[in-house]
Amino acid sequence: MKTNFRSRLKHGETLLGTLVTLSSPEVAEILAEAGFDWLFIDMEHSPLDVREAQAILQAVGERCACVLRVPLNDEIWIKKALDIGASGLIIPQVNSRQEAERAVRFCKYSPQGSRGVGVARAQGYGARLQDYLDSANDEIAVIVQAEHIDGVNHVQEIVSVAGIDAVLVGPYDLSASMGKIGKVADAEVQAAIARVKVACASAHMPIGIFAATAEAAKPFMREGYSLIAVGIDTIFLVEAANQLVRQLRE
Repeated sequence: MKTNFRSRLKHGETLLGTLVTLSSPEVAEILAEAGFDWLFIDMEHSPLDVREAQAILQAVGERCACVLRVPLNDEIWIKKALDIGASGLIIPQVNSRQEAERAVRFCKYSPQGSRGVGVARAQGYGARLQDYLDSANDEIAVIVQAEHIDGVNHVQEIVSVAGIDAVLVGPYDLSASMGKIGKVADAEVQAAIARVKVACASAHMPIGIFAATAEAAKPFMREGYSLIAVGIDTIFLVEAANQLVRQLRE
């Protein structure tokens, strides 16, 4: 593999990314050219399928890392996402030690896990198969999401699981699980997020978070969050179009 995303993540570098939800490879290519360290390819809340995600990875190439969020902690989804050449995976709704162990098992080849061996894009369609098999466990990042109060309550157990490389906070789903949907600034929601941060710090585990805007992201960066996803491709388009129309109608 050619990316050093996992190494940079584990060394605590601040890695700036953004969400890709549109099936256009050109959009992903534009975002990669903008200078992001990574792209958060979202297969959970978008209509992206595996073939469309692969086209995005092909368009982005080596410009930046592509990290895929699979729809669920499922062996088939994880296998397919890794086989198309992802630099890492984001596993949603990991709420217990057992679920964290399950994610690692599906992401790692033997002996660390049970990932199946298949010929696919990730190893040059077979041209670099053995090299990939030898390096994948060390080079693919496994990131779990803390986005439910159950996950917060079990976060100490989750971060102790060998093979987990980072925790990504999902503030909006977390707020919903606490009966405060969308109220991410609520004191109780912020306290839950702080619990995740403390657990990650105690385990020397990188922590990440989603922020809607640059201004929302900056405080997290100052507080030591190193895996930052800011904005969404569709919102960039919405905001630019709305701003243009407003300027023309003034």
